[in-house]
Amino acid sequence: MANEIDTLIKNLKDDDVETRKEAAEEIGKSGDSNGIEPLIEAFNDESPAVRFQAAKSLGEIGNPAIDPLIEALKNDNEGKIKKYITLALKDIGDVSVVDTLIDVLNDDDFAVRKFAAKALGEIGDKKALEPLVESLTDEDWGVKVATLKALGDLGDERAIDPIKKARRAATGDKDLKKVANKALKKIGK
Repeated sequence: MANEIDTLIKNLKDDDVETRKEAAEEIGKSGDSNGIEPLIEAFNDESPAVRFQAAKSLGEIGNPAIDPLIEALKNDNEGKIKKYITLALKDIGDVSVVDTLIDVLNDDDFAVRKFAAKALGEIGDKKALEPLVESLTDEDWGVKVATLKALGDLGDERAIDPIKKARRAATGDKDLKKVANKALKKIGK
């Protein structure tokens, strides 16, 4: 097995995009924690498909990847790989990442904030309720949509009034109002 994982890790640096993507996928399937750091390094790959597959594979490896991912998140000053780290943490889905994802709701990059809101909704920990409510005032439309959906996914009745308030504030934005209505329906109100 050691030779196989070593070959896959080597293939993450191959010139061919498809070879790198397949290597990332196979490392995820193997579940081998020796692949965690090389997959995190693959977040810097020039190909979005390779970066996305690296995130999915880290999600498959699961809990052993949490601490290295959180460490990489702290060290990513430029924000280039934060959305992929957030995606991987979401796929792992462990409640131990909720506090980290809550912190990410305040990131400078709107895409990272959006991924974090989506992740918090899917993980479903009620501790994310207040930070998500605060994100309803985000200046980015996509973050607001992701936040509304996340609040609906949480299913907590305490989100009803903030969702209604966000819906009222969305004057002339039919799409945002639809998302708010779906979130309310999920909560059951």
